[in-house]
Amino acid sequence: MQTHSPWLNLPSLSLSVKALFTGYILVVGLGLLMAGAQIMLTHGMADGKFGLSVDDIVYSYYGNRKGSKLESKLYGSMKDKATPQENLILIKWAREGAPESEWEPTIKPIVDAKCAMCHAHIPSLPNITQLPTMKQVAEVDQGAEVSSLTRVSHIHLFGIAFIFFFIGLIFSMAVGFHPWLKALLIFTPFAFLIVDIASWWLTKLNPNFAYLVIVGGVGYSLASTVMLFTSLYQMWVMPWQGKKSSENTWQDE
Repeated sequence: MQTHSPWLNLPSLSLSVKALFTGYILVVGLGLLMAGAQIMLTHGMADGKFGLSVDDIVYSYYGNRKGSKLESKLYGSMKDKATPQENLILIKWAREGAPESEWEPTIKPIVDAKCAMCHAHIPSLPNITQLPTMKQVAEVDQGAEVSSLTRVSHIHLFGIAFIFFFIGLIFSMAVGFHPWLKALLIFTPFAFLIVDIASWWLTKLNPNFAYLVIVGGVGYSLASTVMLFTSLYQMWVMPWQGKKSSENTWQDE
């Protein structure tokens, strides 16, 4: 049996430390929910249907190589930004090789009216009000660009690793877990994060790896959820139950 000092286990933390940990857990939990919503509204609409599917992941990373990125967006997440007739005009233009002769009289007015409000003012979006950029978007969809994957990968690896570190640090003070089980739960989100990021690159090369993206995301989400709810339970519910040992300490099996 492994015994912790009163300060270093969740049920016996001081009120101020519990408040600190609880505030962090609530904010991180809300952030994870918002991340899920953002995925549903971006990648989850890649195939034009709400809800994340394997096709969404394939279109996002491998691309829809039967058509252009413009076409996949107009059938997916950008479908409601213009009228069906305007979408068909843009798709037809892309399929015909994006001829410059139709840019000024036909295509640019649609883009200026329906796309410029975001694409001309948000730096992270391609400025498709410019013909050279629009012609690139109208090319065959090769999925995520290597430069984009590199940027997003390093942001996720550094940023999410910090989140998992503090979740694991708080959970390391939990009681009632076998040391190996606790260590496995703490390590699991990091392992699935590596699987998740690696699967982006693998799916870019081969669409059959799209399933790994789902496995990675679900894996670290479940492990984090277990640790977050366990930490809240042990900080606020367990002390009320009065399950203290005669030495006024909690034990970790």
